[in-house]
Amino acid sequence: MTTAPATAEASRPEPVSAPAPALPFRQALPYVAAGGLVAIAQGLGQGFVSTNIPQIAGDLGITTTQASWLMVAYIVPRAALPPMLIKIRTQFGLRRFAEIGIVIYALVAFAAVWISDWRSAMVVQALSGAASAPLSTLAFLYILEPMSPRFKMVLGLPLVMAFLLAGPSLARVVSPALIGDGGLQRVHLTALGLGMLSLAAVFRLPLRPVPHAKVIQLADLCSVGLILIGFAGVATAFVIGPIRWWTDAAWIGWALAGAVAALALAMVIELRRETPLLDVRWLASPAILHLTATLFLFRLILSEQTSGAPRMLMTLGMAGSQMTALFAVIVIATFVGAMACLAWMRPGREAYLHLAALSLIAVGAFMDSHATYDTRPEQMLISQALIAVAGMLFMPPAMMAGLLSALAKGPNYILSFVIVFVSTQSLGGVIGAGVFSTVVNLRQAFHFQQLSAGLTVTDPGLANEMSLRAMSLAAQTPDLAQRKLQAAAQIASDASRQAYVLAYNDAYFLTFLIALGAAAALLLHLFRDALVARLAPAAPSSDPKATTQS
Repeated sequence: MTTAPATAEASRPEPVSAPAPALPFRQALPYVAAGGLVAIAQGLGQGFVSTNIPQIAGDLGITTTQASWLMVAYIVPRAALPPMLIKIRTQFGLRRFAEIGIVIYALVAFAAVWISDWRSAMVVQALSGAASAPLSTLAFLYILEPMSPRFKMVLGLPLVMAFLLAGPSLARVVSPALIGDGGLQRVHLTALGLGMLSLAAVFRLPLRPVPHAKVIQLADLCSVGLILIGFAGVATAFVIGPIRWWTDAAWIGWALAGAVAALALAMVIELRRETPLLDVRWLASPAILHLTATLFLFRLILSEQTSGAPRMLMTLGMAGSQMTALFAVIVIATFVGAMACLAWMRPGREAYLHLAALSLIAVGAFMDSHATYDTRPEQMLISQALIAVAGMLFMPPAMMAGLLSALAKGPNYILSFVIVFVSTQSLGGVIGAGVFSTVVNLRQAFHFQQLSAGLTVTDPGLANEMSLRAMSLAAQTPDLAQRKLQAAAQIASDASRQAYVLAYNDAYFLTFLIALGAAAALLLHLFRDALVARLAPAAPSSDPKATTQS
């Protein structure tokens, strides 16, 4: 890693306290439980929005496209505000940072109960995204703080990542039972209840105080504003682009261009500041760039689980209640992966765990690429469980590598890395889902064109199928011409669904190829490192007897 030039921030460092000793097990356990509760509350809050877009549209009387804007309103502050939390934590202290953050989250959860229209929903979702921004950081702090340095890496990281990754899938497990016939009211009440429990836990278990100083400057607000604009442009494009289609709305391209310009300007401003919000030189160092690219690639291929399987099954007519068992298995597999990390994750083993994760994703995606029109959630249990385990085999080791790099730079960089990690992963998930949906839409159009070309009126098989379907509709529609029109519409609908299945198979197979290619590249990297170590000259011996004999 390159060494960043010294800045004025180095001459006026943020206050750093000595690492606090680990708490005894009996005292540490409540903190770990509180961190898990905060992580689950944050994950469920995000999952309730992404999972229930059709129900939200129905409740508010809006289209699904309008409801998709709620995801943009939630994700933008969720991804853009974490960098500012670094200085907020330093100026106001960890305890006040935790208490204010959880109070705001509980108040927003209370406001969500009273949503009545699209505008109020947009405002509440934006506030909810802003309020949830500190929660992932709080989950890390509560789980890692009471542990010794050794257990922070091998025990704390797998636990906190398991809680954070399991939240969105858990939302799909509980949403059908909560919605029932009563709409989203019980969903909002559940989020409120979790927020209140988290509030009680944070006030009952205060974090250890650390030295703090006045570090927030007016220029920080300028940088955060530009980052907010940049993230808003990216999130809007990748959420709405696949829905409205990229080339059908010129403003999508302008949004992306504006996002790039805003982020570039923010980086220029940060590079020229004496006390920057983010150390851009450190973040742009080869080691951190490599880690960021690796995490981003993994977020892309993990979209196979978050944006692939559930949407394909919904296209095939599966309701949320029919997918409950599938996502319950995913949640269980996530914690199984955490247990595997507890057993095998150690510094220096990151590459081998990543290789295992990529191999599992390749196997799971290859299994999914053979889906058919008759595929049901039960046929995807094994493949999706493998991908969920792979997620846990990848994320904690990658997080450990980043934290060790930050620790080598200085204690102040640890929380900075956590916040940047949370921010980039939030935005990476949106980009991954947008890319996956775009691939599916392109391939669906191609396959539907191919299938439609084969549906000709001269085809005897098609004529026979239309006759059979028309006969089955005789009891409902006595008019023969109307029955033929309905039969033709049913066949066209089936062709569209079949085209979607083939498109998802193509996207799954592309995921398989990407995972396989990444695994091959990692194997070559390990082989090169082993070859270099084998050919390197042996270090001169420091044994006095050996020196005398020579």
